[in-house]
Amino acid sequence: MSAPAALITGGTSGIGKSTAELLHSRGYRVMVTGVRTLATAGLPDGITVVRADARSLPDIEHAVDQAHRQFGSLDLLFLNAGISRPGPIESTGEDDFDALFDINVKGNFFTLQKALPLLNEGASVVFTVGAGEGLGAAMTAAKGALLPLMRSLSLELAPRRIRVNAVSPGLINTPAYSKLGVSPEMIDSWAEGVPLGRVGAPADIAEAVAFLASDAAGYITGDNLVVSGGMGVHSRP
Repeated sequence: MSAPAALITGGTSGIGKSTAELLHSRGYRVMVTGVRTLATAGLPDGITVVRADARSLPDIEHAVDQAHRQFGSLDLLFLNAGISRPGPIESTGEDDFDALFDINVKGNFFTLQKALPLLNEGASVVFTVGAGEGLGAAMTAAKGALLPLMRSLSLELAPRRIRVNAVSPGLINTPAYSKLGVSPEMIDSWAEGVPLGRVGAPADIAEAVAFLASDAAGYITGDNLVVSGGMGVHSRP
């Protein structure tokens, strides 16, 4: 019997990268998509990296075709690709709005649609949702669209015993913060507001995804697992 296979979008940094590394260490065959190459992503040998823009249907189809040729079928589809474009409605331009929905919603939707024929009976689909509140109307709308989408899909795919869930990270120290100009010192200071007293790591989310993909979560579908150190879904990106 072959090892389980996983396709992870947005898997070349942060939460996606950590999840790829964890699953690989546990015997999964892993393919990730992202804008980086294997050399720049720094992933272990044995993990396949496919360069793909999450908003491009041809790129999505190329990645799924690669997964089909390499694995034949999938046991886990981790829909992790996403971006943060915080800002009030007054300063949100059409390009920002389109990018939020094209990557966070459209990209995830069509990746699942294209990968659906590859999903084995009993496979797991996991969305990264997170928070949008406090980050502006467009960000809230894009993030908020994923939970009802996930719940609807959990019912639609239940006859195939495909479980569809979401993981909502709280305050997790990922490269997204540096892209937004947030200093490490500021991130450390946020730990004071977390009941468990620390900022989360990408590995914390990776463990949650691995659980949702496992047989231990075999009776869980349509649910949202919040991993936040006790503070609920944090309102930062």
